[in-house]
Amino acid sequence: MTSVQVTAGGGPAARVSAIMFDLDGVLVDSLRIVERAWRRWADEHGLPADAVLGVVHGRIAREVIGMFAPHLDAAEQAQLVGGYETQHGAELAAVPGARECVGIASRGRWAVVTSGARALATARLAAAGLPVPETLVAAEDVTTGKPAPEPYLRAAAALGVAAADCVVIEDAPMGVLAAKRAGMTVLAVTTTHPAAALGQADLVFPGMLDVGGWLDARAGDGPTARPGSP
Repeated sequence: MTSVQVTAGGGPAARVSAIMFDLDGVLVDSLRIVERAWRRWADEHGLPADAVLGVVHGRIAREVIGMFAPHLDAAEQAQLVGGYETQHGAELAAVPGARECVGIASRGRWAVVTSGARALATARLAAAGLPVPETLVAAEDVTTGKPAPEPYLRAAAALGVAAADCVVIEDAPMGVLAAKRAGMTVLAVTTTHPAAALGQADLVFPGMLDVGGWLDARAGDGPTARPGSP
């Protein structure tokens, strides 16, 4: 394992009873598709595309739309953006190392927690050749999305696991913050944001292959593991 950055003072002790993954940028490489869709939407409405792209990652679409175009029907516009994204589904692929991490997680309880719609999430997992977990928390399942803790707390409740015993893998500051607010241990990957933007995570890894090594050494092993331990 290389270039692991320990943050947040090394983080709390972490008992790995359940593993939760964000979707975009963690399991599925969809960055170009997502940004292309939002840039198109912003251009259509005469909005500053760079400003929109600066906040979309990790947030529910209807909340982003409410920030920039509160006069529009957020649900309708979110569906429109989702349609733009599905037009390029053939370009989707699993993030390197994601398949291995899902294999480790599937030994026990696991979930995907995404800010995207359920239909879009399941389609992306299928396109990337990844399984759809029994527990998948999507945009329509929550009242308030990331960075609020609700999405991760709902996943923990569905899995029947205490929040403190959950490990979350995230790639966006909003997702990291949501999981930390839920009281979970957070592993961040620098697939879409630099390490400096992910400083609230307990550990920051350069990629999912490195995350897999950490998980494989701890998942399902029973004893409490500390994020900073070798």
